[in-house]
Amino acid sequence: MAQVSKLDGGFDRSLFEDAACAFGVFDGVHLGHQAIIEGMVRTARADGGSAVVMTFDIDPDEVFVPGFKKLMPNEARIEALAASGADAVVVLPFTERLRSLDPQSFLERTFGNTMLGSMHVGRDFRFGCKASGTVDDLRLWADKSGAAVYAYELEEQDGSPITSTRIRAALAAGDVATAAALLGRPYALTAQVDHGRGEGAGFGIRTANLRVPDDLCAVGEGVYAGYALVDGARYKAAVNVGLARTFEEAARDNLEAHLLDFEGDLYGKPLEVQFVEWLRPQRTFGSTDELVATITANIDWVRENL
Repeated sequence: MAQVSKLDGGFDRSLFEDAACAFGVFDGVHLGHQAIIEGMVRTARADGGSAVVMTFDIDPDEVFVPGFKKLMPNEARIEALAASGADAVVVLPFTERLRSLDPQSFLERTFGNTMLGSMHVGRDFRFGCKASGTVDDLRLWADKSGAAVYAYELEEQDGSPITSTRIRAALAAGDVATAAALLGRPYALTAQVDHGRGEGAGFGIRTANLRVPDDLCAVGEGVYAGYALVDGARYKAAVNVGLARTFEEAARDNLEAHLLDFEGDLYGKPLEVQFVEWLRPQRTFGSTDELVATITANIDWVRENL
């Protein structure tokens, strides 16, 4: 795992000297992001410098985009970057003062007088106040110190670029298979298991109930097949996202997972849910028998197909 540092008043900018630096938010750390980081690491190894990933402590869109959905918690994003093969991760606090700086001042304040070896960004990279800085502005700044700038073309899959925006759109539509292909892993949500309404246990179908913050729940409402990870073990799971329609007035939790063949108590434990396949939309049932029959069919599909 890479060393993680916060770029604050006590930060030692000598870390940047002759380093190859990949800079971005990297929301989701998807395959396109991984390609940039891998290119940065190759350059660092060839040039004999260190490989540094620089990112923000939050996604700037959390500030500027109402209803923004992150693909992963900020802490998990930074942890994933630390496991990406880089030597160090530098976290830049996205303060009000920082986001008011013009592109040139932004770079000067961030890097000071250090001499980077190279910068690695996506070709659509933007920075500075109102995202006014472009790759051309970055090159103008880098030329002063002789640093190289590598602007990577976006990785593509199925003829379209791999972007966090595309992944969010796929998730919102319930297309978790496409999202997984673009991320390079299944989309996942993690939360602590809550005490639910209790109807499931009464039907003989116990569920783990989770309340996921709205800004972290990018996947659309519906019923999914997936896996649940708890205490180091993985179980097949039938997962409902969204308030249960039949019990909407009493519902509080927005994710329920039935873990196949699990025995034990999950209350208070962190549970990771991985989404593999969309099964059906949410619906209101006219009777308990209809509800139980449909859920049982969903569970049988998960058992037979995952």
